[in-house]
Amino acid sequence: MVNPFEQVPLDRLRERTSIKWRFFEPDVLPMWVAEMDVVPAEPITRAVHDAMLRGDTGYLHGTGYADAFAGFAAERWGAEVVVERTALVSDVMMGAFELIRQLTPPGGTVIVNSPVYPPFHAYSVHAERHVVEAPLGDDLRLDLDALEAVCERVGGTAPDGRSRAVLLLCNPQNPTGTVHSRVELERVAAIADRHGVRVVSDEIHAPLLFDATFTPYWIVDPRGFSLSSASKAFNLAGLRTALIVGGAETADDLAAIAEVVSHGPSHLASIAHVAAFAESGAWLDAVLDGLRENRALLGRLLAEHAPAIRWRPGEATFLAWLDCRESRVADPAARPDPGYIGLSSGPAKAFLEQARVGLSAGEAFGTGGANHVRFNLGTRPDVIEEAVRRMGAIA
Repeated sequence: MVNPFEQVPLDRLRERTSIKWRFFEPDVLPMWVAEMDVVPAEPITRAVHDAMLRGDTGYLHGTGYADAFAGFAAERWGAEVVVERTALVSDVMMGAFELIRQLTPPGGTVIVNSPVYPPFHAYSVHAERHVVEAPLGDDLRLDLDALEAVCERVGGTAPDGRSRAVLLLCNPQNPTGTVHSRVELERVAAIADRHGVRVVSDEIHAPLLFDATFTPYWIVDPRGFSLSSASKAFNLAGLRTALIVGGAETADDLAAIAEVVSHGPSHLASIAHVAAFAESGAWLDAVLDGLRENRALLGRLLAEHAPAIRWRPGEATFLAWLDCRESRVADPAARPDPGYIGLSSGPAKAFLEQARVGLSAGEAFGTGGANHVRFNLGTRPDVIEEAVRRMGAIA
């Protein structure tokens, strides 16, 4: 199969109207937001095209999405999905937002493992919950001792019977690409149970595995939740829908999800996602092969053009977490600015203004993010090469 990242010429990519290619001025190479520069799998395109031709554009009905995801999870991870313990939502973060509001009282706490996807902070604050960080260790893995200390401090049962705190887990971790092991997740579940903390795991990048083994959180914690979607792995961010999968003891929680939330998923998006999970495995494998090539390319290019920038390749995702602390663009005044989605702080500011490369600012990802940038590998190899050449010229 043709490398999916070489299918679309650069001039055609620049014709796209989504945020990745329209946010910056035309001379900037956009290596930031989590969109891949690929054409969707043919089964997805066909399914959406056929639905449009027959006018199948009404409201969503049935368990088709959960059924398709169950088949995918069984094939790829050996994991069983009980369809009756699932719920559709409009997207992963809205699912997380609703679970946070349902599982904790106003003024409760959301624990996050920084550096982590910036909306973890922003959505939690919008839900009127406090955010407490239990940062990753220096090895970019979960620091379970730090997590236990935080859970002991903020956990427990609220007067209304709900948990005082939710741990909003990210697996695979965005931005580092770390895949939490089953042993780590079992320890997380034990810690959460000990301290009365509920766990919600964002697993949107889970289909994008390289050599790691993935364990869905609902497998290890009967009171835990996983959130999944085809949007990242199959490049369907503009066709929004997602699935909550609950552990063995979550039926009552799932039944309590308000209709205003479950009424949000798009029928057309669901048709696309079903085709992704059920029929597009060969396309996904080709994307993973292309990403392996791009990861190897990035390693070579950094060594040649920007040796001061350090990168520890993750086990999943099309994102690279670049450590610029020893480079010339390191900012001694850079500080974490959780929830900040902009691109004009720390090294990202220098790379944008001086090298015309648009990257996600590490400061937005919380503790551990200062003087880092997130680099999107899901693009053409020649675009990666030009971006690193530009970055190396000033780093």
